[in-house]
This record gives sequence, structure tokens and C-alpha cells, in this order.
Amino acid sequence: MVLVAVFGAALLIAVLLSGLAARSVLSTSLLFLVGGALVSDGFLGLVHISPESEIVAVTADLALFAVLFTDGMQVRFSELRARWKNPARALGLGMPLCFLGISLLTHYLVGLDWTTSFLVGAVLSPTDPVFASAIVGRKEVPGRLRQLLNVESGVNDGLALPFVLIFIAAAGPTMDAADASFGTISLELALGLLFGVAAPLLVAGLIRLPVLGAEPKLQPLLPLAIGTGLYALCHLTHANPYLAAFSAGAVLAAVSPEAKHAFEPLGESLAELAKFAALLVFGALLTPQLFADLSLGGYVVAVLAIVLVRPATLLLSLAGTEFDRRERLTAAWFGPKGFASVVYGLLVLQAGIPQGEEAFTLIAVTIAFSIIAHSSSDVPIARAFDVEELVGIPDDDRGPRWPVGKGHRKRREAADAATGPSEKSPED
Repeated sequence: MVLVAVFGAALLIAVLLSGLAARSVLSTSLLFLVGGALVSDGFLGLVHISPESEIVAVTADLALFAVLFTDGMQVRFSELRARWKNPARALGLGMPLCFLGISLLTHYLVGLDWTTSFLVGAVLSPTDPVFASAIVGRKEVPGRLRQLLNVESGVNDGLALPFVLIFIAAAGPTMDAADASFGTISLELALGLLFGVAAPLLVAGLIRLPVLGAEPKLQPLLPLAIGTGLYALCHLTHANPYLAAFSAGAVLAAVSPEAKHAFEPLGESLAELAKFAALLVFGALLTPQLFADLSLGGYVVAVLAIVLVRPATLLLSLAGTEFDRRERLTAAWFGPKGFASVVYGLLVLQAGIPQGEEAFTLIAVTIAFSIIAHSSSDVPIARAFDVEELVGIPDDDRGPRWPVGKGHRKRREAADAATGPSEKSPED
């Protein structure tokens, strides 16, 4: 009950300060992280949470599922078909390079064996949709950049999981290697995708039957029911819940736009609550002892993974694309580590591998640094995109965008006087 009281107090403070946070580097996410740390055994001792506590895995898992489900609803298949190359570059080139970079640093600077170093690289290579949404959700940011970060963060968690399981099996005899076989992993991913596609299609078909239909005030609960059932089904069948969540959100938005619009306010609020709860619990793990257990080399790896490895690998993967310099730098910087890495890090700890505790400590500190750095920089980064309109994913027939700046507004006014003002879409 103490944890509930702390969460309520932190939520009240976060809401009261949210207006200030939206205009400054103050981060509501950081408030929950610090709040969890203050009430932990390392400081006030009001709550007692260890990495082995079930609440840690459950809250991180729920938060990741909720955010992936709501983020999936922002995917537009028509635009994705036209702009699939950029996410493919980030996933097919940037992510493997990031994995290799972190693995090499871990081996040479921390001294972990090669298998465990590759395991750390697999855990920390995916970006996290929970904190990427801090920039993806800001309409000032160009649509193509938001789409890149959204699709990358939504898909790479599922891509990293097979490698995490394989390296856990290879790192120690306590894990049954059969559990991490290629066939088993492929089946889990395939089931996750299948359930994620089939569930919204089935419900969309049912809702169109003459005898069925959702009352307007209950329409927001329809996607919630799909997500809740899908979450339970995935865990009962060992299907990949993260791939299922993202694909279900995307398919639901495509086959039932009215359900998407009805659910958006509720979905965003639920995702925020799940994120804040998971941050509070994760913060309780960040005791002084955890930071003291990490070597100097570990701190160097944690910093370089955020400020060097991710930026360098994504800049390389986006070389030659249509993104301008500012967009490439933003995409390169905003590669946060979060709840996906928390869940995978807990798998590492619970597997009982020889160097599992050292690996988890490095993972946890890197995640903490990433949360602080990325959740505090979304507002300044968004303000760097000085645009006049709320920019959505552009369509070919909507004409040019006119950024605000010296001379741009005058040129637009001159063009409007000559041709008439362009019609704005509902998004604008």
C-alpha cells in the first residue's frame, strides 16, 4: 500500500508540473524514477523491491505492451509501403551495428566473456517505444522522422528477443538450450504476429454483424478488450506479446479507424499510467549499492552506448537518405533504452548464468542514464524543428511545406496571394 500511496503522490506532482515539463527540460518520467529511488531500500526504505520481485517484470511487461499497442495505431500502411526503406535501414543495418558496438565495448572495458558481452549487446541494442514516444508524439517533429522512430522502436524489440534467448542459453548450463532453439523462437514470433493480425480482424468482422454493435460511450473499450485478451493469450501460449501488440494496433487502426479515434484518449492515458508505474518500480531498483557495484569500465560503456554507439551506427545507416542533417541527428540521438531492455535484463538475471549479475547491473545503469538523458531532451529537440504547421506524415498531393524562418513566411504569403492558400488536412 505504501507503493500505491507513493505512486498517487508522484502522479499528482507530475500532473501539476506537466505544463512546465511541456515547455522545459523538466521530465515527468524522471519524477517517477527519482520517486521510486527515494522510497527504496537504498534511501528511505519504505518499499522493498528486488530484481527478483515479480512486480518488476509485470509492470515493465505491461508498460511495454500498452505503449506498443497504442503506438501501432499510429502506423499507416499506405505511407509505410512508400517509405519502408528508412526503417529497414535502421533495423537491418543500424541495429546490428549497435549490437556489435556495445558487445565489443562490454568485452574490452568491463571484461565480460564474449557470450555474455554479446548478450548485453542484444539486450541494449533495441530502442524503446516508451521513451521514443516522447519525441514521436510531438507534432512539431516532421512526420517521416516520427514514422522512422515509431516503426523502428516498435519492431526491434521482437527482433532482439531471439538473440537474447540464444545467448542466455549459450552463456550457462542453467537454461535449457531447447527453449531457445530456432524453431521455438520462430514459432513464438510467428504466433505473436498471427494473433496480432487475427484478433482485430476477427473483432472488426463481428462488430459489423447486424445483431452486434458498440454503443458510442462504450466504443473506447473495444480496443481495450482486444488488447487485454491478446495480452493474456500471448502469455498463455508463449507467443511474443510485443510483436502481437504492435501489429494488433496497426491492423486495428487500418480496419476500424473509428475504433482507433474513440480509443486514442483512453489508450494514451492508460499507456502513460503503465509507463509511470513501471518507472516507479524500476526506480526502486536503483539503489546506491547497484551503482557502486558497477566498475569504471561499466560506466564508460553505459555512457558510450548512449552518446556514441547508437548515434554513430544510425547516422551510418541513414547516410544517403532524404533526411536532412537535423533530422538525421535527431534520429541518431533518440535511441532510448527502456522497458524492453528491463524485461530482457531480468531474463538475464533470472537465468542464473555465471556473469548474470554483472551484466544486469550494467544494463540497469545504462537504462537509468538513458531515461534521464532522453526524457529530458525531447522538448529542446522538438523546438529545434521550427515549423509553422503541425506536421503529419506528408502525402504527395498536399503540396510543399513552408517552414517558419526568415523569408519563409513572406514567400508563403506571396504564393498564397498568387495561387490561393492551400487547403489544410484535418491533421493540420
